[in-house]
Amino acid sequence: MTGAGSGIGRAIAETFVRCKARVFLHDINPAAGKLASAIGAEFLPGDLADAEAVRRLASTALEKSGGKIDILVNNAGFQHIAKVEEFPEETFITMIQVMLIAPFQLIRALLPPMKQSGWGRIINVASIHAVVASPFKSAYISAKHGLLGLTRCVALEAAPFGVTVNALCPAYVRTPLVEKQIADQAREHGLTTDEVIQKIMLEPAAIKRLIEPSEVADFVVYLCSEPGAIISGSAQMLDLGWTAR
Repeated sequence: MTGAGSGIGRAIAETFVRCKARVFLHDINPAAGKLASAIGAEFLPGDLADAEAVRRLASTALEKSGGKIDILVNNAGFQHIAKVEEFPEETFITMIQVMLIAPFQLIRALLPPMKQSGWGRIINVASIHAVVASPFKSAYISAKHGLLGLTRCVALEAAPFGVTVNALCPAYVRTPLVEKQIADQAREHGLTTDEVIQKIMLEPAAIKRLIEPSEVADFVVYLCSEPGAIISGSAQMLDLGWTAR
């Protein structure tokens, strides 16, 4: 499970631990090792911006697990907001590596043992920005659109082998990343944090609230259950009605 040191990834890791799963918790921040120990997970550090580090992460996970990972959750990500003509090229490339190429690398390494055993689950944490666009997020939206395409393609290839592949497309979730965005936009627009949430973030949503990380985690558990086996190749819109218009 990548990017599991906080936010959605942490909630998913904690939920799977409570379900008695053996959890490999990845994060770039070494401090996440303490979290892993605290919740009963095993910590695997690594920088997904480094393609070789991703390959090492996959091989380490396979070695520690005895050759097969049953469930892969690609969650790691970050944002940079800027006009496209001002967007740093290096940052764009890094974001594509972390949020699109790294998931491809991990799927490429971990899918064959799933197919061989006849069971597996791959969950790609995308965003509503995998299906809609917003200004000033060119790299993030490019990566998330690509991740949805990757999800659909791998789902078709893996279906005959009992492996499902799905993308989660949540609206704004109450995570440290979103809390930082709220604070940044409040300063930029001269608004209170509550005004940012209501007037900017939740304006397109039908249900006017943030999503809790635990709600996303519970949905992941469902997709990994036997009743969830009928769902594959999907963009699961956990969006509070955002895209219903």
